[in-house]
Amino acid sequence: MSVQRGYFTADEVRAAEAELFTRVPEGVPMQRAAHGLATVVAGELRARTGGVAGRAVTLLVGSGDNGGDALWAGTKLRRRGVAVTAVLLDPARAHTKGLAALRASGGRVREELGEPDLVVDGIVGISGRGSLRPRAAELVAGVDVPIVAADLPSGVDPDTGAVTGPAVRAAVTVAFGAYKPVHALAAPWCGRIELVPIGLRLPEPDLAALEPAWIGARWPVPGPADDKYTQGVTGICAGSATYPGAAVLCTGGAVAATSGMVRYAGTGSAQVLAHFPEVIAAQSVSDTGRVQSWVFGPGAGTDADAYERLEEILATDLPVVVDADGLTLLAAAPELVRSRTAPTVLTPHAGEFARLTGQEVGADRVGAVRDLAEKWQVTVLLKGRATLVAAPGHPVLVNEAGGSWAATAGAGDVLSGVIGALLAAGRDPAWSAAAAARAHALAANLAAHENHPTAAPTSATPLLNHLRAAIRTLRSLSD
Repeated sequence: MSVQRGYFTADEVRAAEAELFTRVPEGVPMQRAAHGLATVVAGELRARTGGVAGRAVTLLVGSGDNGGDALWAGTKLRRRGVAVTAVLLDPARAHTKGLAALRASGGRVREELGEPDLVVDGIVGISGRGSLRPRAAELVAGVDVPIVAADLPSGVDPDTGAVTGPAVRAAVTVAFGAYKPVHALAAPWCGRIELVPIGLRLPEPDLAALEPAWIGARWPVPGPADDKYTQGVTGICAGSATYPGAAVLCTGGAVAATSGMVRYAGTGSAQVLAHFPEVIAAQSVSDTGRVQSWVFGPGAGTDADAYERLEEILATDLPVVVDADGLTLLAAAPELVRSRTAPTVLTPHAGEFARLTGQEVGADRVGAVRDLAEKWQVTVLLKGRATLVAAPGHPVLVNEAGGSWAATAGAGDVLSGVIGALLAAGRDPAWSAAAAARAHALAANLAAHENHPTAAPTSATPLLNHLRAAIRTLRSLSD
């Protein structure tokens, strides 16, 4: 079973390509890439138009090898009866052999898009930086059919996924040899992603996604000799008179995530027990009883009493998840976690991250989250459609949610409860955060679709109600 999917920077891919060139004849890697690209384009033509022969494809061709990949793919499509037109954005620097092959196959070179069924983006590759230049931007703006991007959508940064101006928004992206960070960090610009192996030997990744089947295989479920205590007891300190719902959602996330026990400490006992009578409730942290992890913050407030509860929890030698109001308190008192030796997981969104660090996340989200984790020696989960999890000395984990259905009030409260339950069950902090993010995103998608192909707006309560179904789906992948 595959454990994770790696994402490799432009420098890492270029180094792997240089090594590949020492093992195979000249031109072989490009032919492999072009064959894969042509195969995907043909499949898209068939799916969208009902056939391949007699259809029309326009290539947007930049300089260098990425343009060469597109030109050679066009040559292969010509052999299948596709009418292929190439628009050269820099004719003097077009790939010589690829252009000659396209012309020899009957492909045409023109200055306008024509009326294609599909467009292939071969404008720039992994060496490209910045937004599209004016001529390319004008052409892309005029496209009214699906675009298949060669390796990555042009105008999107390959390493950060940043978009600073005009860029290609692809229906499909054909990744050559390796997934790049852009494929996870800017998924809405990439569309569906198809990987074409070309023989690269890649290093261990510094950015990776846990495979869903691996998450399902490791998700804690009761063993033959387990009881309610041996599976982990999660402590939740959340909610207030102002935000009682946060207590309910956070506690509910922990209840749904594992089969052990959940203890609640706070003023929201009545509301929590009304929804989850299986929870053991107390008024204070000291009266809660023995737990294996703590979650603090959602709706807890930022007054002196909240600070004292956070300080008390962080003084333990237990794993602790700090979210929401807890992060606001930590921004003013970071020493509370910097001196901890027990695992600490912080779960900020972009605004909370800025309060913790004193600066915006910026374009390089991976670098930013890694830097905070190293400086504070904690595990950091940075929320977003592409949620990032960084732990000191480890690869950054990414979870691309496939949509933004979890972008709704209270959803983060559920997530922190799930992470806390996984920590109580003895799972590693980074794995707990990344696995919880995957199950949480899946639950949001299930809630939005609710057994229907068309999604509708959802909220935190339906998300929570679909969490067990999401976990069941993940576990079924490992069967």
